[in-house]
Amino acid sequence: MVKLIGAALILFAGTMIGFMQASRYAARPRQIRQLIQAVQRLETEIGYGYTPLPDAFERCAAHLPEPGASIFRGVKERINQPEGLTFRECWELSLADHWPGTAMRIPEKTALIRLGSALGISDREDQIKHMRLAVQQLKAEEDTARDDQARYEKMWKSLGVLIAALVVILIV
Repeated sequence: MVKLIGAALILFAGTMIGFMQASRYAARPRQIRQLIQAVQRLETEIGYGYTPLPDAFERCAAHLPEPGASIFRGVKERINQPEGLTFRECWELSLADHWPGTAMRIPEKTALIRLGSALGISDREDQIKHMRLAVQQLKAEEDTARDDQARYEKMWKSLGVLIAALVVILIV
């Protein structure tokens, strides 16, 4: 009876681990798409609304679901602090703080860091060009993420169950 309960727990745990890994592959393209929409909204706020950078980030964060909203809110909060940080420093610190909570990877972070180095230091047209470039880079990464999702999501679901079943067989 104890072996049966232990086997069921092992099978359940292995299955959940596989499903958690699969969910990260499913979340990545969705989060990249949300980030693309946020950058496009930021472009609109800066380009057509003539909105100051802190206000533009606040408005974008209001329309962005988590975990992306926390990145944008973190930038807005750091800009308003009296520490005298540049926008680039605020952007990079916010990315560093909130990035582990996302399913995104290094290429997306690199594109955002490049974008952050151009915002706030050049004229409106140059900032819009950098935002459009970031959107193009993020769209390419979204395509890659969708390919990875199609390739690895089912594999991780199956692998979790199969490895758990192997452990149960070896134990019993």
